[in-house]
Amino acid sequence: MIKVGEHITLDIIGTAKEYDPSIYEKVINKIAKAADVTILNISKYKFEPQGFTILALLAESHISFHTFPEKGIISFDFFTCGKISPSIAIDIVKSEFEHDRIVKKEFNRDTRSLYHDIYSTPGLQKSYVVNDVLETFTSKVGQFVEIMKMEEFGFIMVNQMLQKLKKTKVQRHKCVNMW
Repeated sequence: MIKVGEHITLDIIGTAKEYDPSIYEKVINKIAKAADVTILNISKYKFEPQGFTILALLAESHISFHTFPEKGIISFDFFTCGKISPSIAIDIVKSEFEHDRIVKKEFNRDTRSLYHDIYSTPGLQKSYVVNDVLETFTSKVGQFVEIMKMEEFGFIMVNQMLQKLKKTKVQRHKCVNMW
């Protein structure tokens, strides 16, 4: 796995008022100072009749706010590369905006991906960690095939279903000719 950074999103739910656009720039500057990141440029846009977007381009990636006053939601995201953790922004955002609750999502930006199991139930989504995709092709009979190295199962062939392969069959260019 190759990690390139960390990403956090916050959906600030239950904001009853539309904040002045200058507040968002103040909060971005406060977060940038706390995280010790460099702001290169700030771009902002006020929508009519309501809503606002601001994006701070950082030397280390970006910070943004998008407002949805008609829904009482402010969406925030902070992506950093290197060793800087965007989680430093959480307490600052919580203290600056009145809200009922905050929905937080944190994840690494890296070369790992998730394969979503199609047999999961609607209320329970099962996913598997994909460490590498070795091959992606369409077979001679039109099946879409991916040969993936998965955390849980080793090597897998996927055509809308998981099928475990013996390691002896998984050889990059030889496996293409098998199907």
